[in-house]
Amino acid sequence: MADQDRGVRTATSGGVRTITFARPERRNGMDLDMFRAYYDALVEADAAPDVRAIVVTGQGGSFCSGATADLLDRLAAGAAGQDLVEELGHPPDLPLRLDTPVIAAVNGGAAGLGLVHALYADVRFLADGARLSTSFSRFGLAAEYGSAWLLPRLVGTANALDLLLSGRAVDADEALRLGLAQHVRPADEVLPAAQAYAGELAAHASPAAMAMIRRQVWSGLETPLEEAVAESVELMTRAFSTPDFQEAVRAVRERRAPRFEPR
Repeated sequence: MADQDRGVRTATSGGVRTITFARPERRNGMDLDMFRAYYDALVEADAAPDVRAIVVTGQGGSFCSGATADLLDRLAAGAAGQDLVEELGHPPDLPLRLDTPVIAAVNGGAAGLGLVHALYADVRFLADGARLSTSFSRFGLAAEYGSAWLLPRLVGTANALDLLLSGRAVDADEALRLGLAQHVRPADEVLPAAQAYAGELAAHASPAAMAMIRRQVWSGLETPLEEAVAESVELMTRAFSTPDFQEAVRAVRERRAPRFEPR
């Protein structure tokens, strides 16, 4: 499948939907239509019963260089941020609202909006030569699309402030140390490694359980411990009676991989 005219390509194999930013001639810079096409592709993947994990990557040597000059010109001409969100047609935090896990294969540089898209993934694979930058302060902008909420939770408050205030570039080694990346690979191995990881999720993890765990983790960032523990006990009790749990127990007894149903 493809939405090439809007700068996004999609393909599915082995339960993994790969979404590719496909405008390498502009380093996968993103205008509003391409942004909307990406979120449309996420919604479509999340609704597809054969998709159990999503991988997001860029074509060419960049992941996403951020907003295009045209989009920046619109902002400089006075376009209201709320108007742009309404045109987007999706909540900016859409990736956190999905049931399907999102893996970022950051094959090259990611800056500004491009970095935000990587931050919204559950797990990030990063090319060893890639550089990441928030960029916002260097354009006189606030931290966009929830990045000031995300970054402290991923790398801690002091590190988040360092990255957001300075807008400086971070290389792969520092990204791994800070927690911006979970895996670093040579550039030509990033996408295959991310797809293999996603394939393991698709083959061995219950889709319903992954959806439940994502909601627990993201909502738990704002939930008191006692409430989070009580919720986990309730969810665990419910899970004991689900077909997925029964199938997992049978698979252990029969020494085979579980065959989980779609969500």
